[in-house]
Amino acid sequence: MVKITLGLPKGSLNNIKRGNTYQLFVDAGYEMKGYEPEDESFEIQIVNDEDIKAFLTRPQSSPVELNRGMVDLAIVGEDWVKEESVLSDNDITKLGDLDYGQTRLIMAVPNDSPYENLTDFFRKNKNRDTPILCFTEYPNLTRKFMMQNKGYQEIYGDTVPLVQVRGLKDGNNDKVQVINSDGATEVYIAKGADLIVDNTQTGNSLKKAGLKELETILHSSAGLYAGVSCTGEKMEKAQLIFDQLYGAILARKYFDVKFNINNDIVKELTDYLIENKLCSDEPTINKGSTYSQVNVLIPKGKFPEMLYEIKKYGASSIIRSDVKQYVK
Repeated sequence: MVKITLGLPKGSLNNIKRGNTYQLFVDAGYEMKGYEPEDESFEIQIVNDEDIKAFLTRPQSSPVELNRGMVDLAIVGEDWVKEESVLSDNDITKLGDLDYGQTRLIMAVPNDSPYENLTDFFRKNKNRDTPILCFTEYPNLTRKFMMQNKGYQEIYGDTVPLVQVRGLKDGNNDKVQVINSDGATEVYIAKGADLIVDNTQTGNSLKKAGLKELETILHSSAGLYAGVSCTGEKMEKAQLIFDQLYGAILARKYFDVKFNINNDIVKELTDYLIENKLCSDEPTINKGSTYSQVNVLIPKGKFPEMLYEIKKYGASSIIRSDVKQYVK
């Protein structure tokens, strides 16, 4: 079997409170060593699949590594993929969303600012003598968003905001400057910045820093992405990996329920469950001499209703279990 190189996210996407990519792989049936949250190591081993070679990757670096063929496959937020692709096309392929790591990329200003939105901000600052300063880890997305803004176009036309990433500068409008922050972005407002662009889940950290949201630039979540080197057999392997991961994600939305019911009413009950969509597919029935064991897969949100109904039919020995893998 072909070997495939996988980039696993370091930081917030392997955090118990936000993503826990490690647990996702475990639930998907992979035995992992060296990637436990808060205990990540340089050597990561997927014990029961020697065809996968895993490395830690910083989310900011993953799209570059995918584009350069340094990793074949990576889990990364869509925000970082879009940040990498603003100025040039890339050959990164999204295999699918992984339904975690949801975040928003937002623009924020101090709470006491008089601005309603970015257009309002530019209009009220058009006559200032000093440059507008915006700090962010997403300079490409920020510059693009600013240039598409009606207020920016009214005042600055087609000029390009100056972007500074450490010592490198690009752009011809030094009246609006976008500066790379390398993290802890919210503190730059206290140091004199006019705007920040940062990602947030709940907005609580912004509120604690005395900031308010001005605009939402995009919504993002974690996905599995294939790079330029992921072709042929590697792409087939990549798709298998995604199917296993997504099966574990889908399984978290269901309960596996077993119960006993008298043979005389088993058909009436199972028909009721199907007609009222209280099971995912047809129930599995193991018929005995007097009772039948019925096994159903049910969305978690419908379990209380289903439990109430089957008890009315006289169901007994009801067992509810979590589902580890659900591949449709």
